[in-house]
Formats: sequence, C-alpha cells, structure tokens
Amino acid sequence: MLIRNKYAIETIAFVSYVLFAMAWVGGTANMAEIMAAMQIESLAKGSLLSGAMTIAKIMGATIAAAVAIKLGIKAAFFVSAILVAAGLITPYADNYEILLASRFVMGIGGAFMVVYLNPIVLKWFKPSERPIVNGLNAVAFNVGSAIVLWFVADINALLGGWQNSLMAFSLASAALSVLWLFVDYSDESKDKKAASSDGSASVTQAYGYKQGLRDSFNWRLGLAYSGILALYLCLITFSGPAGISATKYVMGFGIIGSLVGMAYSQRFPKRIPILRWAGFGIVLATAGLLFGTTPLMQNISGMALGFLFFLPIAGLVTMPQELPGMTGQRLTVIFSMFYAISYMFATAVLWVFGRIVDMNGGNFEVTFILMIVISSTFFFGSFFLPETGKVDDKEEVSDAVPEAS
Repeated sequence: MLIRNKYAIETIAFVSYVLFAMAWVGGTANMAEIMAAMQIESLAKGSLLSGAMTIAKIMGATIAAAVAIKLGIKAAFFVSAILVAAGLITPYADNYEILLASRFVMGIGGAFMVVYLNPIVLKWFKPSERPIVNGLNAVAFNVGSAIVLWFVADINALLGGWQNSLMAFSLASAALSVLWLFVDYSDESKDKKAASSDGSASVTQAYGYKQGLRDSFNWRLGLAYSGILALYLCLITFSGPAGISATKYVMGFGIIGSLVGMAYSQRFPKRIPILRWAGFGIVLATAGLLFGTTPLMQNISGMALGFLFFLPIAGLVTMPQELPGMTGQRLTVIFSMFYAISYMFATAVLWVFGRIVDMNGGNFEVTFILMIVISSTFFFGSFFLPETGKVDDKEEVSDAVPEAS
C-alpha cells in the first residue's frame, strides 16, 4: 500500500532528520566514552571525529543535487536515510579509521537529507502551508539535539548504555528508510518520461549546477545565511574556552523562535521585513552576549540571540519556493548550493577566528568583534534579496494532484 497522505510523508521526513541529529549529537555527547572504549587518547583525533560533520556537510551539500537529478527525489532521500543509518557501525567500530568513516558517511547522509526536505515540501504542500512545514523542518535538528543533550543520561540508562542508544537511533533511521519506499512518487517517473517523449527540454531538465552557479540569487541567499551559521558554530566552539556560559540559552530559545517564526511567516507573507529586523536584532544581541557587563545582560542577550536567529528561518527557506516557475530540480540545486556556500564560509571563518585567538595569546576580544561583524549578514543580505512573498498570492497547488518534482 502506497503512502499518499502529505502529513504522513512529512512526518517520515521530519522524524528522519530528527533521528540524524540524535545519532550525530549522541555520538558527540558520548565522545568521551567512545574514545575511552577505543583507547583514543589524542584530543586531535577526538576533535576530528567531532569536526567530521562539517566536512561531510560541505561535501554532501555540494553533490546532493547531482544525486537527486540522477536518481529522483524519492530514491535520493532513501539513499540519504540509508547513509544516516550507517551510524549503526559507530558504537561497534573496532578501530579509529572505521569509526571516523562511519561518522563521515552518516554526516553525508544528513547533508543530503536536509537538502531534499525542500523539494519534498514543494511537491506535497500548498504555498500557504509551506512556511509552517519549512519552519518545522528547520527546527528538526534542534529538536533531535535537545532531546539528546537534555536526556542523554536517561536514554543511556533506559537502553543499557551509550552503545545501545546509538544503535537504537540508527535502527530507527533504517526502519524509516524502509517506510519511505512506500511513499507514492510514481508521478516523478511519469514526468521524466513526458519530458523526454516530446523532444523538448523542460524547465526541470534545464536547471543544473551550471545554471545554479550563474544564478546570483543562489549566492545572495547562501551568503546571507553564512555569517549567521558561522556565528552559531563559533559560539558552540568557543563558548567553553571563552567562558560564554549564556550560549546554552541560544539553542533552547532557538526552538521558541522557530515556532513563532512559523506562525509569523504563514500569517504575514512578506519575507524581507522579518529578515531585516531580526538581522538587526541579532547584531545587538551578539554584542550583548559577548560584551555584556553582567551575567544577567549576557543571559538575556543569549535568549534574544537564539530567538532572533531562528525567527526568520521559516521565511528564508520558503523564499526560493516562491520564485516564479520553481521546480523540484531547481530547488534541489538552490539548496545544494545554499548549504555548500554557507558551510564553506562558516568553516573558513571558524579556522580564521581560531588562528586570531592563538595569535593573541588566547585573548578573544578581537574575535568577539569580528563575530559581531559576521552576525550582520542577515541584515545586509536583506537589501540584496528579492521580496518573494505576495499578499495576493493564490493557491497554485492542489492537494489531490501534487506538483511534479
């Protein structure tokens, strides 16, 4: 029996990405136990295991569109889920190289999956529904991360140890990948046959990496997000050494910001205002977090930063879906570039900022100033992005007949 209910399809996709986050963060949260079990004493090796996700994100995002163009979205998402389930090897790897490989493969799967969530939303949901679903998908990683970080000890105790916990996350991912095979994507193959039978090049077939690299919108969108992602990674990386205790509020209030942003983006279709004002608020909140003179000021700034960081995400990822003549293939290329650009930029920033701290003898003041500077990309990016939301937009997608991918 095929699955055609859009809410069931979204549930499978959403939970799949939540499980990826749980498996990945679960490995990170239990890294001390993993290193002890494998007798890994090198902190450099431990750091490489934690940093494998960033490398995998860049590589996976870069090739995600090529995989989808070759296989179709249904098969490509299945591949991503199988790669995530490869994390099953992590708790039972018998040497460092296998452990590193399993983490890297799982990271590639997660990078694929986050790209494919967007064309899935485009295919199955009406324009008025997309901000809510996009916002839900955007917070999926936070949900999985929060579950593990808050309850890792309880989960390990319930399942009998960290190895069983990681195995359970991977087995659940494998089960969902099998369930995904029953999703009805039959029209995907029909559309490809129709495009080839009339001898003409359709819009879907025409938009690949070559067109994507020439499309300035893709670069503007990726660069607008890249500074915020870099800030987020810097806070996670430097919060301990720099003594930024208020960073813990960023993730928690980010979930609240995502929920509010979902409701806002559905109620108010204009995308640029929330991007601009949230971007401006992010700069102020970052300054308060890093240079606040009292713990109370830093804590409030951390809460505001988490809230404002995720508030416009639902609208931001909905923007490409609202461009005229958008197709599943073009959207896949857009988000493939979006994540590749943003993660490459963020990784470079993280390395440069770390070097600056080393050059200043462990002093973070210059790095903090630069973190405030890069936090402004949402604000300045809003002046270069088109307004895609229209108040008088009409529904163009039928529930009964999903648009082709």
